[in-house]
Amino acid sequence: MVSTPVSEHIHVDVDDGVLTLRIARPAKRNALTQEMYGALAEGFLRAEREDTIRIIRLCGQDATFTAGNDLADFLAGGALRTDGPTLTFLRAVAATTKLLVAEVDGPAVGIGIGTTVLLHCDLVYASARAVFALPFVPLGVVPEFGSSLLLPRRVGPAAAARLLYFGEPFDAAEAARLGLVTEVLPDADALRARVDDRIAALLAQPAQALAATRALLHDSDGPQVLARLEQEAVQFARQLATPETRAAIEARLPGRARR
Repeated sequence: MVSTPVSEHIHVDVDDGVLTLRIARPAKRNALTQEMYGALAEGFLRAEREDTIRIIRLCGQDATFTAGNDLADFLAGGALRTDGPTLTFLRAVAATTKLLVAEVDGPAVGIGIGTTVLLHCDLVYASARAVFALPFVPLGVVPEFGSSLLLPRRVGPAAAARLLYFGEPFDAAEAARLGLVTEVLPDADALRARVDDRIAALLAQPAQALAATRALLHDSDGPQVLARLEQEAVQFARQLATPETRAAIEARLPGRARR
């Protein structure tokens, strides 16, 4: 295994055709900063550059996938700059040609990556204690990462409206029922073992056939998803500039009273 120190909080390992991106900021529940988005983006771009990498494995640390964006960092500005780290990451994920496997233990909540990144994954495995949420409207913003397009396709318009309008958390069993999760495992050890097993099974498949099948499954999504991602980013930035949205986000910052 070759480990590359890309970021203090994003650990990157490459081993036998698999690039693992681990979000490792447990003191902040793996909340993401702009620097971390940049490191994640570089991981995806590296996978595209290197033909020997066939699978990207995305996971968290210490019983948390991610709490989403670091809200203080987010409000500091530049989060949705056209050439900034966040949009670079979102575009890199949406455009990847590699198989993307998520290992979700604990919360996968928040804007930026939490639940929405799972819509771009080929396979999602979760522990029974995983929790999901799409809290865009309660925070005064709109869906991002192409989720306004992908979520209704995945779970149906009625369920998508419920999940997006209210932003209420839901558990792993519900995520599996909705089709957001491939399989639920009882605990973290079982989750890790299952992901190891499934990745080994994928690597044992004929490489060209697997890659071609993945391309066919995503063939109709690519341009539409990227276009929707850009459309969402414009509206997201517009909402972020409103007093209503800033007040909603500031109310959730540590030390501030919740609304």
